Amino acid sequence: MTSASLPPTARDTTAATPWPVRTLSMKISDYVDKMSPLWVEGQIVQLNRRPGMSTAFLTLRDTDVDMSLSVAIPVGALDAMPSPPQQGARVVVHAKPTFWTKRGTLQLEARQMRHVGVGELLARLEHLKQLLRSEGLFDASRKRPLPFLPHTIGLVVGRGTAAERDVLAGVRRRWPAARFEIRQVAVQGTGTVPGVTAALRELDELPEVEVIVIARGGGSFEDLLPFSNEGLLRAVAAARTPVVSAIGHETDTPLLDHVADLRASTPTHAAAAIVPDVADELRGLATVRRRGRQALQRRVTTERERIRGLMSRPVMADRHAIVAQHRADIDALRSRALRRVEDRLAREHDRTGSLLAHLRAVSPQRTLERGYAVVRHRDGTIVRDRAEVEAGELLRVTVAHGDFAVRPVADPADAALPTT
Repeated sequence: MTSASLPPTARDTTAATPWPVRTLSMKISDYVDKMSPLWVEGQIVQLNRRPGMSTAFLTLRDTDVDMSLSVAIPVGALDAMPSPPQQGARVVVHAKPTFWTKRGTLQLEARQMRHVGVGELLARLEHLKQLLRSEGLFDASRKRPLPFLPHTIGLVVGRGTAAERDVLAGVRRRWPAARFEIRQVAVQGTGTVPGVTAALRELDELPEVEVIVIARGGGSFEDLLPFSNEGLLRAVAAARTPVVSAIGHETDTPLLDHVADLRASTPTHAAAAIVPDVADELRGLATVRRRGRQALQRRVTTERERIRGLMSRPVMADRHAIVAQHRADIDALRSRALRRVEDRLAREHDRTGSLLAHLRAVSPQRTLERGYAVVRHRDGTIVRDRAEVEAGELLRVTVAHGDFAVRPVADPADAALPTT
């Protein structure tokens, strides 16, 4: 297949009309050649400088993740540096990407190399520190209190490190029944950030883990830089479980100390911070029990004295005195009530006699006793007029002492004659 019959672009290739390897290599080389020179930062993990050669080769690895690129640099550029670069040094390189078509490899053609100084790293950390502070990740209000006695303790440490032994020994000395979920990861080098972050997230998802300790036993400034990585710090801030930072010694202060819920100056201090001392708690419990017993005894003694004081009063010496006094009061009230009732009855009796005398004075009986009589028809109606009486009609006459019947005569002149 001639070059004129090849597909013009990669999307036009098919199984029947593929590109040969040389075409793809040339295409990649042309694309890479269009890239501009740039500054790239990394850590030297392998440096190959042979005597008599004008070019040195090294591997530049990312400081946070396990990625690397091959770099070719003139020996003169290395000699121009203030101090010879060593493996593990953190550098910035001014280079241009190139693609070697024969081997199909990508590398950087370096022109300059500079050491990343501590001052520059400190400036970067200070900038990140101010950024995170402005976002509130350092605020005391967002820091969560540690549980008094965590069910399970999550521990992120290096493999077989003194920090792990210090935390385990310190916790088990203070609280022997403590339980751990341990994740051993790299705590130095490029695998630190992804390893610690993955372990943190794994422990944070376990419901029984109530506190997580990230511990490392100190190191140089460069060794502790991963614990000031922004990605790791944001993962700690997003964790639902309280996190304790136990990185380095008293003077080491990575940014993780500011984001964590509690900073421990050493792994041993972290052990003392996450669990109480069982001996102290037992002594405190014994003290509380003793104080409670003493307080109860004092209360009982005080109440007994109060009872004795009450019993010594006269009213309690003669227990019938209070009843007698109330009985006397009741008797006095009863006597007063009886007198009032008797007085009222006497007054009412007099008033009733007066009313009775008045009634008797005006009663019809008294009138009859004075000689008057009441005349009634046979039907009982009273005769009030002479014209109402017929001659010979039987009338009933009521006098003071009884009644009798009469018949009137026709002639009034005969009215005095008896009718019977």
